[in-house]
Amino acid sequence: MMSKKLTDVVAYLSWIGLIIAFVAGDRENCKFHLNQSLVIWLAGIALVVIGIIPILGWLVAIVGSIFLVVCWFIGIISAASGTEKEIPLLGRFKLLQ
Repeated sequence: MMSKKLTDVVAYLSWIGLIIAFVAGDRENCKFHLNQSLVIWLAGIALVVIGIIPILGWLVAIVGSIFLVVCWFIGIISAASGTEKEIPLLGRFKLLQ
């Protein structure tokens, strides 16, 4: 079993890291960062789908991708420091209970 801090950080590294953190990590104590990471990854998938639409979709996908990178940095820094800081806009969505 991974420690809480390691589980929090691994959750942000990739979608594979998120799965590893969910399966092998300290799931009960790490729900906050597991949820934040899941929301970021799902928003990224939504941006890929939106990016299919010419011009306006491309613009939304580019701006959204920059926003998600910023959210990812906020999340991973928060996880590494041991705090639970919500990411902007998307942090209020609770997918894991």
